[in-house]
Amino acid sequence: MKDFLAISDYSSAEVRDMLDLAVRLKQEYFTKGNQPIFKGKVLGMIFQKPSLRTRVSFDMAMRHCGGDALYLSPNEIGLGKRESIADVARVLSGYVQALMARVFEHEHVLELAKWSSIPVVNGLSDYNHPCQGMADALTIVEKFGNQQGLNVTFVGDGNNVAVSLMHVSAKLGWNFTLASPEGYDLDPKAVNVANTISAETGSTLSFVRDPHAAVKNAHVIYTDTWTSMGQEEETAKREKVFPPYQVNAKLVGEADKDVIVMHCLPAHRNHELTDEVADGPHSVIFPQAHNRLHAQKAILARLLGVA
Repeated sequence: MKDFLAISDYSSAEVRDMLDLAVRLKQEYFTKGNQPIFKGKVLGMIFQKPSLRTRVSFDMAMRHCGGDALYLSPNEIGLGKRESIADVARVLSGYVQALMARVFEHEHVLELAKWSSIPVVNGLSDYNHPCQGMADALTIVEKFGNQQGLNVTFVGDGNNVAVSLMHVSAKLGWNFTLASPEGYDLDPKAVNVANTISAETGSTLSFVRDPHAAVKNAHVIYTDTWTSMGQEEETAKREKVFPPYQVNAKLVGEADKDVIVMHCLPAHRNHELTDEVADGPHSVIFPQAHNRLHAQKAILARLLGVA
């Protein structure tokens, strides 16, 4: 593994291997603490977008395993503005052992990986969110085991989080359904990639408008904010379109009796997700957030070749 830019870049076996390693590292952390497998390693963290989970989970993942992390704010780098992405990549390659970048444009993280001689991790882009997708998969596996044929439903905007959830679901043989309003569908390129994967694994992909039809027999209901960062000018319009896609107790009651409800956070409570559901018995949103830490340990371990 040279870089971690998209879940679709890896085979189903490689995705399962990283998830198995994440399980082992999580168990190790809670029993005796992680071994210092990242000793002498520093992760450079480039942020164009602010973050709570991405910053803290990567920083603590490095610390838990004996390494360190260096936060680089937007003002310090000005990626592609103050200095070219190619120059930033080549400079940082001589300072740290890996890079994580949380960017607006997917092309920026691809450009970093192109010019970097060290591993690059996509911490989020406008196209996908693969680290979130791995944490989501870890959470689902913890609940349901490694069984195939699970029904995973995303309700809301076909955004970058939905892309990675679709791809990891297809890789693991889970059936993926998106319920979204017209005009808020998934990137066709991402769907084409998922179709290729599902043809190999036997998973199914469904795209519907009706959220109630989408959650029938669902083992997982996933939602996200109606307006993602960088789309603030669309807020008023989206507030009129998305209310029928709210994940509330009625919708959850129409799914499988053991359904889990997921959200990548931050949540706009009582918009896309009601308090009753977010804090209810089906919610796994906080274990899901905590799993970012352990999934990312596994990703970094494979990239750095230390586990």
